Amino acid sequence: MESAHHNPQPTVAVIGGGPSGLMAAEVLCSGGARVDVYDAMPSFGRKFLMAGKGGLNLTHAEAHETFLTRYGARRLQIEPMLTTFGPDALREWATTLAVETFVGSSGRVFPTGMKAAPLLRKWLHRLRETGAKFHVRHRWHGWGEDGALRFATPEGERSVRTDAVIFALGGGSWARLGSDAAWVPLLAQRGIPIAPMKPANCGFDIGWSEHFRSRFAGQPLKSVVATFTDSAGATHTRHGECIITDSGIEGGLVYALCALLRDEIAAKSAAVIHLDLLPGREAQRVLSEVARPRGAKSLSTHLQSHLGIKGVKAGLLREALTREDFAIPARLAAALKALPLRLVATRPIDEAISTAGGVAFEALDGNLMIRTLPGTFCAGEMLDWEAPTGGYLLTACFASGHIAGTGALAWLAAERLPDAN
Repeated sequence: MESAHHNPQPTVAVIGGGPSGLMAAEVLCSGGARVDVYDAMPSFGRKFLMAGKGGLNLTHAEAHETFLTRYGARRLQIEPMLTTFGPDALREWATTLAVETFVGSSGRVFPTGMKAAPLLRKWLHRLRETGAKFHVRHRWHGWGEDGALRFATPEGERSVRTDAVIFALGGGSWARLGSDAAWVPLLAQRGIPIAPMKPANCGFDIGWSEHFRSRFAGQPLKSVVATFTDSAGATHTRHGECIITDSGIEGGLVYALCALLRDEIAAKSAAVIHLDLLPGREAQRVLSEVARPRGAKSLSTHLQSHLGIKGVKAGLLREALTREDFAIPARLAAALKALPLRLVATRPIDEAISTAGGVAFEALDGNLMIRTLPGTFCAGEMLDWEAPTGGYLLTACFASGHIAGTGALAWLAAERLPDAN
């Protein structure tokens, strides 16, 4: 890192052009730094655009206290970032780009146009106007002997010296969009502690029968409640829906429990969740409907007409229960209210929406600067944290970029003070 003392305008390299890198660039530009943003891909924000394909879920409108619980074991580290730049600040920031937002029925916050592309286009335009320079197809691959940043580019290797660096290199999932964790060995070589990458917001394997898989893969399982009891005896309950896949299940319902389920599988080689297929119906009422005489009607017709159990829910019952279970009303009713599903593996990391693991917070100060590499900051998904889908991931990515950018400005200002002697 060069001394910034004699440079009238400090220079900063932001490496990674996703939300956290671009937010850091915005803070730096507004603070008077000269900013160059580098990305290995041919364009910026690729994962951001993909995440916004079905509707860009920017953040969530739930109560602040509930919002903070979504960061699990890393709440302590994420909370100060969200105090500085939380969901409300993010929505206000979007309006400065002339992007209005609204709260959907589930509390999720979306731009009125739903898509990520218009927001990204306006943002990149504003960053260029404020002086940021953008460099695509620049893959960072370490430091030179003189401390300069080394980039592989289509024109060959390029060496860049700057006063500060912000790494926003992403996690380890969706490699084809740029998040390939190729940075891990480069930082590890400098002695920076990095927690191993693990899939987060991922699907799980169950191992369906061929009959069930061929009939129901790709179908949504709607309005169910999943319950999981962890090794400490605490019970976790989530309401929502999931998708039946070729090999198991995926979707918001399991993403919300992902960290717990993944860790249980790692410890015990399986995790059992229980699905309530009839939330809102009393167990006693379900039992009396199941036990009601059905005359000449088949059991499946009976379950459909009295309890609305059909399609994928009926298929799941047949998949999980024995013939004997069906013949005993108490067992069948119990299964309708708590159907056990045994999850045996996470799906591969590259299929996951995000990753846990990354640069350990213990290696960073409160401004996200690497303690052993002064002037070098980290932001976004490359840090060791995770959160479920629902706007929590993006909010913390924006917030960490904001903190890193502010921290870099403060560090540069301190470096530029005249020497005390």
